[in-house]
Amino acid sequence: MPEALEYRDTVRPEWIDYNGHLSEPFYVMVFGFATDHLMDVTGLDAAYRTETGCSLYTVEAHVRYLREVGPDADLLVATTVLSVGAKKVRICHELVVGGAVVATEELLALHVAEARAAPFPGAVADRLRGYLAPAPDYAGRAIS
Repeated sequence: MPEALEYRDTVRPEWIDYNGHLSEPFYVMVFGFATDHLMDVTGLDAAYRTETGCSLYTVEAHVRYLREVGPDADLLVATTVLSVGAKKVRICHELVVGGAVVATEELLALHVAEARAAPFPGAVADRLRGYLAPAPDYAGRAIS
């Protein structure tokens, strides 16, 4: 099984809410940074977006908040790809602090050109497939 792609960050003071923990929107922002990192390493980077006008659009996401995260915490997001289709990719992010998974995000994204779903270039699809891993047991679940 391939290794997960890793993105690292640190909780900033402005990300802390009135309860003294990482505020809800910043979990999603950090997951967004991890998606950007995946895009960069698979060829969907800024140069690609500028040259082609194409990008990756998130069309669905499911976030689970499992544990509170405190100020100044070191964050690691482990990213795997669950599936790659002609025009779509399903991604899983796990946010880890101190060795414990504190949040997860599963998302479905489309490769878009001129406001329409478009096929991935072959090389990009191949690079995305390089991060394929089996879906964790929580992936694909509905809110209950």
